Amino acid sequence: MLTLAAGARAAAGQPAAADLPPDALSAALAGTHRSEADRARDPHRHPRETLAFFGLRPEMTVIEIAPGEGWYSAILAPVLREKGMLYAGVPGPNGAGRAYLSRYLNRLVASPAVYDKVGVQRYDAAAGVLDVPAGQADLVLVMRHMHGLMRQGWTAPAMAAWNRALAPGGVLGIEQHRAPEGSALEPKSGYVTESAVVAAAAQAGFRLADRAEINANPRDSRDHPGGVWSLPPTLSQGAANRRHYRAIGESDRMTLRFIKERDLS
Repeated sequence: MLTLAAGARAAAGQPAAADLPPDALSAALAGTHRSEADRARDPHRHPRETLAFFGLRPEMTVIEIAPGEGWYSAILAPVLREKGMLYAGVPGPNGAGRAYLSRYLNRLVASPAVYDKVGVQRYDAAAGVLDVPAGQADLVLVMRHMHGLMRQGWTAPAMAAWNRALAPGGVLGIEQHRAPEGSALEPKSGYVTESAVVAAAAQAGFRLADRAEINANPRDSRDHPGGVWSLPPTLSQGAANRRHYRAIGESDRMTLRFIKERDLS
């Protein structure tokens, strides 16, 4: 059920908000497979606007990198189920990846009618491994994952794997907690600068096509004692200043759309 590279080339032009049937996305957002906790995050994560900006269409082949517990998968899977394909790139079943994989699979098993066609594939960022068909994906989505790569020094091999997976002209969509330019914040805080992400993507064969402020939050000062995890939904500081962090909301985030401009040798 792979889409053609022409789908990627179409997505590389204008954001395809008009091409994504409103009923498909609305039905996914309203689906009973989404929990109340999932829905409560919609005003903070802006999924409708974000996915339209990245050019999502129902016939695409999409790879979601490191999907966590599957918050975005719950929206992507029903949109892509009939005409497209969703791959989830997750750590393997051994070591620390076992618990991660288990949490993700729990969501899929709970609603087989929604997730039965999702391809769960091994993703090893350090080794640059992504077990999906090469050169076939229209869209690779990377949500709140760049800080982990940069902290571990895995950015180059991970991005090389995304490049190999994408068709020529395919789209790389990145959403990431944003540090101010010139900031002394380190990736272990969860925040990285936009310029660092753009530079890493350029080295990996991607051209920045557009940026959006869909997920900006000017209330986020980024100076929290527990880094970005002080904010919702984690609220890592426990009861301390919980009202304060809830009032800030989720993090200030960059939303960047890149085009695969060249293959890596």
